[in-house]
Amino acid sequence: MKKHNYSAGPCILPQEVFEKASKSILNFNDSGLSILEISHRSKDFVAVMEEARALVLELLNLEGKGYQALFLQGGASLEFLMVPYNLMKVNGKAAYLDTGTWASGAIKEAKPFGETVVVASSKESNYNHIPKNYTIPSDADYFHCTSNNTIFGTQMKAFPTTNIPVVCDMSSDIFSRNLDFSKFDLIYAGAQKNMGPAGTTLVVVKEEILGKTGRAIPNILNYEQHISKESMYNTPAVFAVYTSLLTLQWLKNLGGINAIEKINNAKANLLYTEIDRNPLFKGTAAIEDRSHMNATFLLENDALQEQFDSLWKKAGISGINGHRSVGGYRASMYNALPIESVQVLVDVMKELEKNS
Repeated sequence: MKKHNYSAGPCILPQEVFEKASKSILNFNDSGLSILEISHRSKDFVAVMEEARALVLELLNLEGKGYQALFLQGGASLEFLMVPYNLMKVNGKAAYLDTGTWASGAIKEAKPFGETVVVASSKESNYNHIPKNYTIPSDADYFHCTSNNTIFGTQMKAFPTTNIPVVCDMSSDIFSRNLDFSKFDLIYAGAQKNMGPAGTTLVVVKEEILGKTGRAIPNILNYEQHISKESMYNTPAVFAVYTSLLTLQWLKNLGGINAIEKINNAKANLLYTEIDRNPLFKGTAAIEDRSHMNATFLLENDALQEQFDSLWKKAGISGINGHRSVGGYRASMYNALPIESVQVLVDVMKELEKNS
């Protein structure tokens, strides 16, 4: 039976990516060796890394604009630490927007490096919206935000204009919608949402913002070191990088971010229309801040939970339970999820209404 995978991450990837990646495990590039056993210094893999890094900049329209793309390790959680290490000056200051669990984690890691100003937070309302009309201190070394919040189902629809470097954790909506990516000085994203399997983390950084902290940075945490070694300072996550390249190639062949944004908008509109129409359900995020990647919703009557759970499992739906910290339901609609899968969930919601 076909599964409709709504997992929040690691998540669904395109079927053709799975097929190509699986073949590479047995025989990569007709070398007679598996992708899992080749040297990361081999000509074949160096070509993979070079193409992946270049394709990232191409898809984000950042070619020739002073940016470098890196594939690192440690997940977005390590970037919580690397960002202040590389950007906050000694005795410096950083500004953060607190919009959820992961933003809160980034704030915690920054505090030991210097003054960490939380310019706004939606914590008191259980992160059900994106704060607006906040002021970013002009003397901060950088401003950090999280574009999409997987747990609470909110997404930034606009980004502030400021005279300081802007850093954004785009782990759960990278490559999903059109933005002017040149407005960001550093973007990072764990691969396991829209790009590939867990194990590698994409960092896109404008080189001119680096090397200004006045602090000693361990080499393994220093972006400049990783740039100088062409993202090969240490052994990269070979399979994760290769699978990410396959996904980036799939996205380019689809028509790039312009094409996938239209598809993502259609999926989100389909599901949110049903959530708002169906009296048995209610959304948890403020309507103007709803995420197109992670739709969070509740049953109006908890007594229907067993019946609803039975229906969606019978339909082959997987991974829509809400995060353990908030409960309810969460439908993660990343790039590779087909709109047909969203229609299956909508049909189940309608069936519950009909039978109740």
